[in-house]
Amino acid sequence: MAKLNGDMELSNNGELLEAQAQVWNHTFSFIHSMSISCAIDLGIPDIIHRHGTPMSLSQLVDTLPINKAKSHCIHRLMRLLVHSKFFVKHDTSDKPDDEEARYWLTPAGHLLLRNNPMAVAPLVQFITDPVNAKAGHYMREWLVGEHHESAFEVAHGKTFWEHFGNCDSRLGNLFNESMSRDTRLVMYVLLKDYKQVFEGVGLLVDVGGGVGTTTKAILDVFPAMKCIVLDLPQVVAGLEGTHNLTFVGGDMFDNIPRSDAILLKWILHDWDDESCVRILKKCKEAISERGKVIIIDAVLGHKGKGDNNKIIQEAQLLFDMVMMTYLTGKERSEREWAKLFTDAGFTKYKISPVLGARSVIEVYP
Repeated sequence: MAKLNGDMELSNNGELLEAQAQVWNHTFSFIHSMSISCAIDLGIPDIIHRHGTPMSLSQLVDTLPINKAKSHCIHRLMRLLVHSKFFVKHDTSDKPDDEEARYWLTPAGHLLLRNNPMAVAPLVQFITDPVNAKAGHYMREWLVGEHHESAFEVAHGKTFWEHFGNCDSRLGNLFNESMSRDTRLVMYVLLKDYKQVFEGVGLLVDVGGGVGTTTKAILDVFPAMKCIVLDLPQVVAGLEGTHNLTFVGGDMFDNIPRSDAILLKWILHDWDDESCVRILKKCKEAISERGKVIIIDAVLGHKGKGDNNKIIQEAQLLFDMVMMTYLTGKERSEREWAKLFTDAGFTKYKISPVLGARSVIEVYP
């Protein structure tokens, strides 16, 4: 019987050692994200994909733009990425480090391809950049302090939006690209599995819709619909609409154009409760009694059919900490969402967990 601090007993020494390994795994978990980022920067997923068939370690090493004196380290990088299920390894012998072991991409690995329109690679590069990684080191200072709205602001002296809107165009562009590719992935799934959410909508306003990636995908399926993209003037400046797509510069806190339905994709989790209620009240003013607000966001505890619950739950909890570290928002439980809707004057809602870590929430006056 092992004891910890003289008061907690463990059933055996194995449990003690497993507890130590658990702490190690979480302490060094940043190595996972850094290894993924390194693989993207080196072009490993793209090189293997272009090869067309599982690629041997020796072939991969010969192709990589690295110092060849360090080529013996590539199998160690790949070993972790295979363990993390970004690649699968086909062994050709009984030797675990055989140089002729061949690597191929898993579904997660395909999301690291630079030219994949639904790739998560830009988000990986954005989050692992030193500018963003620095914010995590100021979490304690932010928690004990009084005046800053986030750990990011403590680290950089500016809010997240101020920094990337005015100071760092490179990372700002990377952020915008990551959001655009996420939109393509989400809309691909949504319009395949739950397109009825848009049926009967004559005019849709996409709040914070950027360059119109979401609305263009919707119009491909519902060409008779009309869409308005509302975003800040500097975001939509110079963008040209079509006969059924209009770009409008404005602020969602001030005014939202009248419509049959309003779409808020990954918007409300950026904001605190008070701000969300303000946005939702503007939405309620803009729709008729038969209208609705369509929200795409996480609902803590909800998971889609066939999903791995552990992976989904961890993604939700990690994103909640991201919101706390960089912004003023959070991921919300159904109870927290319900309170926002009630405070904004809505009477009913429907949650459809059809998007993995996120759900579609339809809110009615």
